[in-house]
Amino acid sequence: MKITLAPMEGVMDHHMRALLTSIGGFDLCITEFIRVISLTLPAKVYRRVSPELFNQSKTHAGTPVRIQLLGQDPQCLANNARKALLVGSDGIDLNFGCPAKAVNKSRGGAILLKSPETLYKIVKEVRTSMPAYQTLSVKIRLGYADKSLAIDNAQAIYEAGANELAVHARTKEEGYLPPAHWHWIANIRESIAIPVIANGDIFNAQDAIRCQEISGCDRLMIGRGALAMPNLAQVIKGIEEPYSWPQILTLMSQYLVIQTQGDKEKYLPSRIKQWLTFMRLQQIQALPFLQTIRKIKTTQEMFDAIEHARRTA
Repeated sequence: MKITLAPMEGVMDHHMRALLTSIGGFDLCITEFIRVISLTLPAKVYRRVSPELFNQSKTHAGTPVRIQLLGQDPQCLANNARKALLVGSDGIDLNFGCPAKAVNKSRGGAILLKSPETLYKIVKEVRTSMPAYQTLSVKIRLGYADKSLAIDNAQAIYEAGANELAVHARTKEEGYLPPAHWHWIANIRESIAIPVIANGDIFNAQDAIRCQEISGCDRLMIGRGALAMPNLAQVIKGIEEPYSWPQILTLMSQYLVIQTQGDKEKYLPSRIKQWLTFMRLQQIQALPFLQTIRKIKTTQEMFDAIEHARRTA
């Protein structure tokens, strides 16, 4: 089984990738998307989103990191894919699944699922611009408003030359509302001849087993589940038991220390609160703790609160 750490805009940055991959179990990371419109972006943009490029496109734990691009212009995406590879990305990932209104309004992300022909043109152009040995992966949802084009979209992406397809088992309109329609991933997997990665509502080992049984996929992508249970990849692979609450608090302290060395310190209390909203799905202690720290605004106060909770847990 291979497990990919999903891209999550504003959440899964390089610090979080470093922390989660240090725990183990992940075989690949996809970056937050880089929006491309009309220009070939400079190398510094790719390196800012993925500092792992300075480490042969790997996290400190050795997990490969692949840059994700989002856009709608085939030639522009091809040019930027070529540039990302030149600066060292481990392949290229294309985002056709982002549900954000601002992104869709500018003809990016999930809105493109309305047009299999457009998907084909983009993937074909990007694939042609890349060396044959480099992987081109694509991320989609089951559709925009409905699932009527799910198979057509997958086949267009396959026929255009993509090597892998990750499928979030919901439409754009369904957002993140349960359930995830894993059986639709099975339909897609049976219609194309490239590896399909199943994504959506995988929060524990039991979810992973059911997703595999229903979708038929031996590759999974987890995002929110990895935030809710930081060692989820290891748990799914049968290597570890889920972390205890004290272990999770220790991780949060480590995250604060790592992030304080960067340029986002003023955002850290908000990031911890955001992380805890995901943890509520698996940790009963997360919500009460979140309520106690809601008014905290400084990193030092947050660190002290976490350390106090860890000592008294």
